[in-house]
Amino acid sequence: MPQEKKEFALTDFTPYVASADEEYMSDAQLEHFADILRKWKQELMEEVDRTKEHMQTELENYADPNDRASQEEEFSLELRTRDRERKLIKKINKTIDKIDKGDYGFCDACGVEIGIRRLEARPTADLCIDCKTLAEIKEKQLGV
Repeated sequence: MPQEKKEFALTDFTPYVASADEEYMSDAQLEHFADILRKWKQELMEEVDRTKEHMQTELENYADPNDRASQEEEFSLELRTRDRERKLIKKINKTIDKIDKGDYGFCDACGVEIGIRRLEARPTADLCIDCKTLAEIKEKQLGV
């Protein structure tokens, strides 16, 4: 039986409202994003634990080949999802490290501010919208 999906912390935060004279990536902003990332990572880790528990408790040796195939397909799908989440956890850890080093919020390609709203939509973003758009166009043209 499929597990109930839970909303990630990425959708469960209050948008940051900067004061008029607040410097970009102030301590308060950095803490805001670090908190979002920590909550998101925690929920992903909890999902990993739930999957492990689910696969251990739901494992049955069905006599019917169709039932067995259905269970194997369900487990395969869960494992692929967890693998994507494992990669996301690595990216979250890398992003938290950037926050700790003071490098967060600026485009890796051109150095401009990525922007608070873009970072709230995708806290692991490391390219501004212009550089990301160019990268996607190049990727599409090269067929990668």
